[in-house]
Order: sequence, then C-alpha cells, then structure tokens
Amino acid sequence: MKPIVIIAAVPQETELLEKMLEYSIRVKTGGLEYVEGSIGNLLVKICVGGVGKIHAAAATAVMIDRCQPQLVINTGCAGAYSGSGLSIGDLVVACEEVLADDGVIVTEGWKDLEFMKLSTGAQGGQACFNTLPLSVDASERAMQLADYYGIFLMRGRCATVSTCSGTLERGAELAERWNVVAESMEGAAVAQVCLRYAVDCLEIRGISNLVEDRDMKNWDMPRAVEAAQRFVLKYIEEMNQPDLLP
Repeated sequence: MKPIVIIAAVPQETELLEKMLEYSIRVKTGGLEYVEGSIGNLLVKICVGGVGKIHAAAATAVMIDRCQPQLVINTGCAGAYSGSGLSIGDLVVACEEVLADDGVIVTEGWKDLEFMKLSTGAQGGQACFNTLPLSVDASERAMQLADYYGIFLMRGRCATVSTCSGTLERGAELAERWNVVAESMEGAAVAQVCLRYAVDCLEIRGISNLVEDRDMKNWDMPRAVEAAQRFVLKYIEEMNQPDLLP
C-alpha cells in the first residue's frame, strides 16, 4: 500500500504525530530529512519542509517523487480572518487554496495572475491561476470524521501569502477579495505540487491567531498545532478503519 506523506513548516507542527509513529526511523533524501514509521497498517512519512512557498513546494516535490504517496496531508497553524467565524484553537480544512498576493501592481491597483495570463497549472482541462483545488473526497471525509467525533471543523477557501497580514485592514482586504477564511504561508504551494503530480491533497490547520493588528501575546500556537495534529491522527486512524464512517 502506498504511504501517506505529511508536510509541515516547523517542528512544532509534527512533534505529536512523530511520537505516535511505530518503528520510526529518520531518513535523509534529496537534501531533506523525514521521519518514517507506521500508524496501524499504514506507512506514514513526516517531513518538516520549512517556512514559505519555496520550501513547501520543494519538500512536497521531493517527497512525492521519492515516496509515491496515496495522499499528502499539509498541516500546521493558520491565522483566521475577521468575520470567518473561526476562533483560536479551531480547525479548518481547505476546499481550495489561493495564491493571495501573487500578481502585479499597475496604475489601476493590484491585479491577479489571470490578468497577467500566467497559469499555475490545469485541472479538468481548465487553467488554474491564483485558485487551486484540493481533494474533494479527502476534505469530505474530514468533515464526516469531525461530525462523527463532534469536533468543530470549518471547510473553506484558504489563502497563502508571502507577506503575512499584520493588520486588520490588510486581512479584511484579502478576505473580501478572495472570500477566504484563513491564511498560511505554504498551503497553495503544497496544493499546486500535488495537482501537478495528480496526488490527492488534504490540508488541515489549527487557528493560532486572528488576523488583526499584530500582537503575538494574543497568539496560541501550541494549542493550534496540537489540535491540528490530533485531528490528522484521527484521520489516519480512520483510514485504518474504513468501516468507521458510513
């Protein structure tokens, strides 16, 4: 059976998952290091790829090429936009990812990649620009699992940025432009590489902060990454028990 690959940006986002692996070993390949082990009957490979789109894309490409996974799970923390209905510690599963600040600034203002006629890939014969789809089946399974366990999980469109939104005004601008609920720095990059390799991608993030005028005293990253990892663990355990859900 093909393995599951888990991609995260920083070690705190995988520590709990790594502890749950049985028979784990560390492997170095393609300039990356990952942890390999089993959860139930499934082989799981966990890679801390680094912060930002470049690191995320490179790590995902290497892991897919070397491991040939059945599923890539992108996990970690995210900031929730005002009005999203998300609070610190909540979970979000991405139905789509948006390259929210990729584009060009012209005299009329900011314009997206479609304006520039720069496609980021294709899905179903249609060109993708700033918006990238993720696996419908995987996200639906996540929603069913959350409902089964009584866990609050919001499914929504998520933004990926190179420049984090450090003001309430900037967050409101992106949320309105793209109809997104949360932002990270890696999600769209992982989704884009998975799309190119035709591998299913599931993105699960815990909310560490609200997108407002930046004040890290109000953040709770440990709570966010623990919630995300515990849900990812439940998802993998459910894959070991396919009859758990209807």
